[in-house]
Amino acid sequence: MSIRGITRRPLCSTIAATGLGPVRSISVWPTRFSTRRPWLSSTTIGHTRGAKTKTVIKANDLPQGVLPPLPADPSDAVPARNYPTVLQQHLNNVRKFSDCIVLTRIGDFYEMYFDQVDLYAHLVNLKKAKRATSLGDVAMAGFQHTQLDRYLKMFVQDLGKKVAISEQIRIPDDERIAKGGGMLYDRKVTRVVTAGTLVDENFMDPYENSYLLGVHLEGPLPQASTSARSEAYERYRRTTKVGLSWVDLSNGEFFTQDSDLASLPSLVARVAPREIVLDTSMEAAGHSELQTRLGEGGYSLHFHQLTKEVRSVSEWSSMLERPIPKAQHDEFTRQELSAGNLVLDYVQDKLRTAHVQLQPPIRRSGEEYMTIDKQSLRGLEIRSTLRDSAFQGSLLHAIRRTATKSGARLLSQRLVSPSMSLSVINNRLDLVQQLISHDVLREDVMALLRRTSDTLSLLQRFSIGRGDADDLLSLARTIEVMGELAQTLHEHIIEVQETNESVAADIGFLWDILSRLDLEGPNKVAKAIVTAIDEEGLNRQHTAEMESREEAEEMAEVVVSADATGTKGPRLARRASKTKAPPPPNITKDTSAEDIWIMRRSASPTLERAHGDLGKLLAAKQELAQRLRTQLRADSLTLKWSAQLGHFCHVKGKDAQGTLSALDGARSIGSTKSTRSFYLADWTQLGTRIEDSKLRIRVEEGRVFGKLRGQVIENLMKLRRNGAVLDELDVACSSAIVAKERSLVRPILDDSSSHTIIGGRHPTVDVGLKEQGRLFTTNDCSVGGPEKIYLITGPNMGGKSTYLRQNALITILAQTGCFVPAEYAKLGIVDKMFSRVGSADNLYQDQSTFMVEMLETAEILKQATPRSFVIMDEVGRGTTPEDGIAVGYACLHHLHHVNKSRTLFATHFHALADMTQDFDHLACYCTDVAEESDSSWTYVHKLRRGVNRESHALKVARLAGMPEDAIAVAAGVLLNLQGRLSQSSPGDLLSPPPMAAAAG
Repeated sequence: MSIRGITRRPLCSTIAATGLGPVRSISVWPTRFSTRRPWLSSTTIGHTRGAKTKTVIKANDLPQGVLPPLPADPSDAVPARNYPTVLQQHLNNVRKFSDCIVLTRIGDFYEMYFDQVDLYAHLVNLKKAKRATSLGDVAMAGFQHTQLDRYLKMFVQDLGKKVAISEQIRIPDDERIAKGGGMLYDRKVTRVVTAGTLVDENFMDPYENSYLLGVHLEGPLPQASTSARSEAYERYRRTTKVGLSWVDLSNGEFFTQDSDLASLPSLVARVAPREIVLDTSMEAAGHSELQTRLGEGGYSLHFHQLTKEVRSVSEWSSMLERPIPKAQHDEFTRQELSAGNLVLDYVQDKLRTAHVQLQPPIRRSGEEYMTIDKQSLRGLEIRSTLRDSAFQGSLLHAIRRTATKSGARLLSQRLVSPSMSLSVINNRLDLVQQLISHDVLREDVMALLRRTSDTLSLLQRFSIGRGDADDLLSLARTIEVMGELAQTLHEHIIEVQETNESVAADIGFLWDILSRLDLEGPNKVAKAIVTAIDEEGLNRQHTAEMESREEAEEMAEVVVSADATGTKGPRLARRASKTKAPPPPNITKDTSAEDIWIMRRSASPTLERAHGDLGKLLAAKQELAQRLRTQLRADSLTLKWSAQLGHFCHVKGKDAQGTLSALDGARSIGSTKSTRSFYLADWTQLGTRIEDSKLRIRVEEGRVFGKLRGQVIENLMKLRRNGAVLDELDVACSSAIVAKERSLVRPILDDSSSHTIIGGRHPTVDVGLKEQGRLFTTNDCSVGGPEKIYLITGPNMGGKSTYLRQNALITILAQTGCFVPAEYAKLGIVDKMFSRVGSADNLYQDQSTFMVEMLETAEILKQATPRSFVIMDEVGRGTTPEDGIAVGYACLHHLHHVNKSRTLFATHFHALADMTQDFDHLACYCTDVAEESDSSWTYVHKLRRGVNRESHALKVARLAGMPEDAIAVAAGVLLNLQGRLSQSSPGDLLSPPPMAAAAG
């Protein structure tokens, strides 16, 4: 049996089967179809196009059963399509840093692509554009690299985002050739910018620290609501250990402290971090719950997974300027070690390639510094005002006269962490006293300090591999000022000793300051910097950079305007090539067409020789140009270079019509009616030698700069210690200037638990009144000793709250080491400062105004000690009068019998004065109003002993503009209520209800 009659047709073939029943026809396509069915291919059947052929196939040879799957057809395979390399690199970084906004450097721009454009571009007013690819249009947005700080501020500070910066890194030629060519640049994330890892960005506030705080909690967070604070819950809060560690990468400061969960919010408020980092194990607790435990400060909160386990502080040495002494290793608790590990690991992860060197960690202890809780920091307006969180109007604003930014930061730190060491406080006061007594010394020191730079910040830039020639010069000038300061202090000490031998022993603190200034190594560094760097060349470089930046901004504006109007953009590349000729590609980028050198020729022998060689080559260039002008009789001939043409000769005007026959080897490369360009071997060879000479100079300048930076790093510890001395002098001068301006006095401090202030004034209110030409009413305060509690009554706006705050602020200023606004002040050291002033609800946490007030009151009653200072203003006002009186009495009873703290307690509940008559250590004081015969009245802010049972609220209501008929109604109701209350006695208020008595 056989199959016959296979005929060939032009487009298909027909298989005719005989002896198998009816004839069947199968179309076989000669190309793609046949390749997928090899038994029907021409190699099997063997035919020629257009010819009739015949073959015989046995039926047994035909495939039987289920046919195997068709093999893959290469012609069906669609070639894989990918994004362009740059976009693929960006996309890879987005996937790797999924929690960050990724900015990729492409040429002179930073750009973002894909979904992040839709999410973030409109938030910072970036225009959305499209980039065409084989996979479709890709959304994109970008900005010039010179605007990076501006957009980092918006992304990081304003929006609280993390930004991954992907820089373009040139691929070495040998590596690129080994891969068969391809991209010139790779794009890798070199740094992740967060709110707490800022180093030297221009938008940072130089007068405040930028702390990154790491918090380690021992154990889980307690799940208890504020409405059910059981004793077990409170015990857990006070026994759960917490470790804190905070660093400022802009100046290298590093601190650690251990505490408990109950004190955590106040510690966080004192540090005021820009960012808080927690271990990823805490993420399950929820962002809202963690913010509550940390103090509800709206902090930028992030989580981090430790990459390695650190068991000793000795393993921190790689990130410190010097190792921690072995004797101090055991001082760090387990909680501090864990918090420090968290912070340092997070810093390494974000800075990535940068090597940071921090100062050795300073351990903070609750026994060394006065504890100011978060409510007091806010209510006493120490760093910002209560109403609008503004700096102006705060205590810090009132006393800051520092000349340097680092001095301002030190003053802020001291103000929120007043010392409890009498020796430290008195040393600070001694220095202020010396500067007050000697005007010439104070003015000389301030004049010198104004010439210094932010030393700690400059040093930190160099420690992480940043810093430029300007920073070196600024550091050199600061070192020179250090020497002049040392000379000034030394001359002052000698003068004092010669004129008054009796006080020679009292100026030992000045010798201590002078001995801490180590200038031997730094002076050599400063001399090397000044000798090496050419300030004129540096100024020319700045001018060229500014011109380049302005030109780029103008071009960007032109492009944006054209895009907005829908018109075609101009040919900016051609415009740029006309305005400025770029340098050869193998030379480090110059900032202008003119060669600018920032190092003096005498900076090194190699540099001097290189400049000599370059001078000879430039002279040869002039000779060649003059010779060519003579040969061609073309005065307009110039020797040029461009990125497209390389080295060429150029003539213009009538000279362009001449011939090049007089020059051997000249080859024309282009001409117009008015110009002609041509190559000449002599200029090509000479130009190449000039480029090589410039490159040698650039390389040598880089080597000299690296050597200078290395010398700075070698003297890092000395320079940081010297910078700390400058900051202390700055703070002392600031305090002396304020004391001189406002007639402040030196406080006397001891270890007692009493307060004696004569003629005290509020530091900020006094200033405000003087600006208006008014006088502040001074008041005395002798709380402590026999009278531990002042119960203060008086009219609304009578000055009670001002009196409370001014005594608290005077205490803080005294322990900070500043002079105080009073005629006399003798104060016992205070360990904790508490204030219950002002009121505000917290609806987000389901807390009413009264609930917030009670929470603050509860913390005071639980934590205050006999050495604490407490001010409480109108406790219990957020509820009914009866309940308010009960709560107020309970607070006074607890403070008097349990806490025994120095307390100023202001209230409008006059019954409390009667209810506390048997309190041995409580005294009543009041303010008043003076009423005249013509019904006018004035406030009497002077505090006097006694009780004022008139709050005069209706007088204040009339001042506020309340309608007279409403005031008349209020007066009638008040008269009726006063009649009823007069019938009750203090004993009735204190006697228990019948059921309670029976139960007792």
